Amino acid sequence: MAENFHRGVLEPNARLFAVLSTVAVTIGGLVEIVPMYSSAAGPEHMDEVTPYTPLELAGRDIYLREGCYNCHSQMIRPMQAETLRYGPWTRAGEYQYDHPFQLGSRRIGPDLQRVGAKYPDAWHYDHMKDPRATSPGSIMPPYPWLYEAKIDKDDVVASVGAMTTLGVPYQDNPETWVAAALDEQGKAIAGRLAETKRDAAPDSEIVALTAYLQRLGVDGRKAIAAGSN
Repeated sequence: MAENFHRGVLEPNARLFAVLSTVAVTIGGLVEIVPMYSSAAGPEHMDEVTPYTPLELAGRDIYLREGCYNCHSQMIRPMQAETLRYGPWTRAGEYQYDHPFQLGSRRIGPDLQRVGAKYPDAWHYDHMKDPRATSPGSIMPPYPWLYEAKIDKDDVVASVGAMTTLGVPYQDNPETWVAAALDEQGKAIAGRLAETKRDAAPDSEIVALTAYLQRLGVDGRKAIAAGSN
């Protein structure tokens, strides 16, 4: 009956078909667009979740540039199989400073929402150089250029400024403090790597990416443990 209605009534009547199609597209568009302008009502706020440091933000930009989100998600579903493997399911408040969020659409590799502090810095260093050295059978490609390429401090200042525009509560005048923050955290990670006989410059892209990966889920776990949401 539905097929006969479509073929007999809708398809021959171009005007009716156009009107109904417009209505359907309008409804679908409103469902997608309206939430963008009601963001003040959510996501839920978690006091334990703080903005990324400048170095972590630089690492996040590298994560996006390399397309890591194409193979890794950052969203743990509230199902037993998920929580047993990855940890507590993801709360909306964990994304309050993510612009854009990295929920992901598929998992060729494991979910990374709770990967922060799961492995030492040296593990990430080795994994990005040769994924099969840490994960036998992995189909992930190596990223050797991350060990030579350096982050651009001016780009990081611009990223911090952009996030501030989007409502992330960074200090004013990032050009006056970002460089020092990058150096401090970069030297700390490079120092830990040096202790394990791994060489990396504090301003190298591998250090920035490691900083970002080591941050994922850390604040969320604290918030959940504290009973937030």
